[in-house]
This record gives sequence, structure tokens and C-alpha cells, in this order.
Amino acid sequence: MLNKLNNFLSTLIPTASADTRSEHTLQLATAVLLIEVMRSDAESAAEEEVTILNILKERFHLTDAEVAQLTELGHRTVKTSNDLHQFTTLINRELDVPERIRIIEYLWQVAYSDRQISAHENHLMRRMADLLHIPHGDNVAAKARAKSATLE
Repeated sequence: MLNKLNNFLSTLIPTASADTRSEHTLQLATAVLLIEVMRSDAESAAEEEVTILNILKERFHLTDAEVAQLTELGHRTVKTSNDLHQFTTLINRELDVPERIRIIEYLWQVAYSDRQISAHENHLMRRMADLLHIPHGDNVAAKARAKSATLE
């Protein structure tokens, strides 16, 4: 599946270097996880979408147009994917533990952006932390930081 994703991205950015394609693939993987958290809530709120846009813009230093393109591709990719493993594997390969902890904190920010965590969101977040090989204590700390920042 990662090859399919990489091939798809290659068609979108055919003249890009391997490093640029790798960065775009990482951006898409991150967007997919953020969108999956948003979709896990029975009622996706506009606040969650805005939070995703802000996170992607900040994390990857993208323009508004690039963020819009990335989230559009992320939504399409989420609809056609059947698991998260392909995306978390890519993130695990490309990012070290502190960067992955930052990703899990972003995911918690999306989950908290509507001011409540459903049981399904909580379960998904535990699963993502496991897939991203985030130690339990670091996941709890990231959750607390995201909750504090979101509810301020």
C-alpha cells in the first residue's frame, strides 16, 4: 500500500526529488491520522477541521492553498484506506520518538478541539499511540498538554 501511495504522490509531484516526495508522503500520513481522529467522533465539528488545518500549516510550514490541497487528498485517502498501519509505519520510519510524541499531541488536540472525548476517540488514540510506539507516560503527558492548550 505504501508503494501505491508513493506512486500516487509521484504522479502529483513528478519532478520532485526523493526527499521532497518523502516529505509529502509524511505530510499526507500525518493528515490522514488527524482526519481519522476527526472522523472517529460521531459528530465532526468545524472546530476539528480548523484545528487540523492549523496543525498542518504550522507543522509543515504550508500555505493556505497547500494545506487545502493536503487535506483534500487526506480526506480522499482516508476514504480508500482500510487501516492506519501503513501511515503509522511511515511516520515511525521517518520520525524519531520526540517528533512522534509531537504527532500524538497534535492528534489529541484534534480530539479535544470539540471540548469532549468520546469513548471511541479515546480508544482510537490509545491504538494510535501504540502504533506510533509512544510510551504510555509520554502519551498521557501529550494528552494533558493538548487538553490544557485546547481548553484555555
